[in-house]
Amino acid sequence: MIDSLAVLAVFFGLFFFLSGSIGLLRLPDVFSRLHALAKADNIGLAFVALGVILLEPGLLNDIKVVIIWLLVMAASAVSSHLVARRALRKERDDD
Repeated sequence: MIDSLAVLAVFFGLFFFLSGSIGLLRLPDVFSRLHALAKADNIGLAFVALGVILLEPGLLNDIKVVIIWLLVMAASAVSSHLVARRALRKERDDD
């Protein structure tokens, strides 16, 4: 039962990764692309992390997975913010 829940969580994560990648390719501007990638990747990684936590019996490894997920979320927010600031600056310089 736990194994099937873990596989289901990983597949949900892969679905969100795929939808974020499609959003990157199809959305019209930088800000929409950033939004699609940041949200979909964070949710996708959360589901993959949940699947790993369900399969991993050790509490210490579960804590490590959660810490990795939190660090990736923070890095995603910071990098999205920097890319958005650069895009705003470029739009201002082009005017």
